[in-house]
Amino acid sequence: MNITLRVWRQPNAQATGEMATYQVQGVSKDMSFLEMLDLLNEQLTVAGVEPVAFDHDCREGICGMCGVVINGSPHGRATSPVPTTTCQLHMRYFADGAVIDVEPWRAGGFPVIKDLVVDRTAFDRIIQAGGYISVNTGSAPDAHAAPVPKIKADRAFDAATCIGCGACVAACPNGSGMLFMSAKITHLAMLPQGQPERYSRVKSMVAQHDAEGFGGCTNIGECAAVCPKQIPLDVISQLNRDLMASLFKKDGK
Repeated sequence: MNITLRVWRQPNAQATGEMATYQVQGVSKDMSFLEMLDLLNEQLTVAGVEPVAFDHDCREGICGMCGVVINGSPHGRATSPVPTTTCQLHMRYFADGAVIDVEPWRAGGFPVIKDLVVDRTAFDRIIQAGGYISVNTGSAPDAHAAPVPKIKADRAFDAATCIGCGACVAACPNGSGMLFMSAKITHLAMLPQGQPERYSRVKSMVAQHDAEGFGGCTNIGECAAVCPKQIPLDVISQLNRDLMASLFKKDGK
């Protein structure tokens, strides 16, 4: 396969970026999208051109590092038949001779560092603001010491599958990180261990989310549509319920 790539190039955070066009030859249909970018970078290196910077780590759809916008869709969701991460998107879904646009996440909370790499530490600061639980140190408790109803356990597990890739933010017209934050809040709100800080947690995390420059949620639903872990949209309802309840709790507890 021969592919035409139009890739966002930006040398640093202060520079003005632009799209650059490259021809990539010898692409196998069995390559992942990141392997195709590796091939591009090999060709650029041989030609004496600065390789394209992009994030990646496990390349197994687990870590969430590999986020880019492909033809206007985070992780190439419009190309793949099912939601997936960029590293699990394969070139078989593109036609020979295809023209593919590759851009970084676009959001106020995700400033571009270089090329396709964005700063996603805002997510870390949202977690630090309240996405944790208080536990007593010492030996591990018995597995059955805190029974959890199955319906709540299943919902907690579903929410906990969020990998924090940021596709929800990139897809949202408002640049909102609400699906990510709601997944973390719902995960802990369903479990006994998450109850002590339940209401102070939601207020702190929402305040940090807004301070980071993310937009508000207007229930458009694009976030859930592109989520590679298929986090359900109704976790946002859980966040809203807890946030409203927190207004009537003394000291947020």
